[in-house]
Amino acid sequence: MKVKEKNFVSAVVYVYNAQDRVKDFLELVLEVLEENFEHSEIICVNDCSGDDSVEMIKQASKKAGKTNVSILNMSYFHGLELSMNAGLDLAIGDFVFEFDTTEIDFDKQEIMKIYRRSLEGYDIVSAIPDRKEKFTSRCFYNVFERFSNLPYKMNTESFRILSRRVINRINSMNKTVPYRKAIYANCGLKTDMMKYTCREGGGGAKHDRKEKKYRMRLAVDSMLLFTEAGYHFSIAMTILMMIMSIFMVAYSVITYLTAHPVAGWTTTILFLSVVFLGLFGVLTVIIKYLQLLVELIFKRKRYSFESIEKITK
Repeated sequence: MKVKEKNFVSAVVYVYNAQDRVKDFLELVLEVLEENFEHSEIICVNDCSGDDSVEMIKQASKKAGKTNVSILNMSYFHGLELSMNAGLDLAIGDFVFEFDTTEIDFDKQEIMKIYRRSLEGYDIVSAIPDRKEKFTSRCFYNVFERFSNLPYKMNTESFRILSRRVINRINSMNKTVPYRKAIYANCGLKTDMMKYTCREGGGGAKHDRKEKKYRMRLAVDSMLLFTEAGYHFSIAMTILMMIMSIFMVAYSVITYLTAHPVAGWTTTILFLSVVFLGLFGVLTVIIKYLQLLVELIFKRKRYSFESIEKITK
């Protein structure tokens, strides 16, 4: 008889309009958990899906033995980050798997590989697909690393495992920030990444308009909160305004001494245009910072969910 792990593990799965793949995904996760752990649970965070994802989850849960399966139904579309925070708050495991997607582009052995790696003293272990990153993701991570002081290298991750220690640590931090990866990078605990070979046909998930809009907003908010990109932009605009001011002063003096300009209308308009352009650029960054600060400090309710369905006993 195979000796199973004594640790209680939780798996938090993000589900949004995934009726075509969530059943197979959950069956795979269920198989791994029940083969290797004495006690486990799966929390499916349904981010207000508009398809039959919930029904597919219920069908997959019929194959559960000792694993508890729950569905956390969000009241409205929250996006990946807040939804996963809600699922993480509900999880009670000594270790928690976070599955940000229900795409199956990995072999089931990879789940246990990152678990065993975490037992070697790593509080966060991430699974990284070996496929080429999307251009937009690569640009975001490059800019993020360029303008942040985090030692943590950002990558596209399919799933990860967290120890209870890191969960307790981030609960004591400001958990209302919108980007979990940045929280994990700032927690100060030991992390590791493991690459896996993608299965054929995996990694083809498409995002609808609502998801794309959410991801774009998340990227902008994260860039302003966790990097100095906004600060560098303000400095660059300030320097540009100073150079233009000096140039226009010199140009005005030379024109006055060598020619007979008519009231200097063109010079004035050009100067004011550049000044206002830079000024509005700086004000845009300041306003965005103020908006984020207001939301993080004064927005009490981080998320709301409609119901919790206990599917298995």
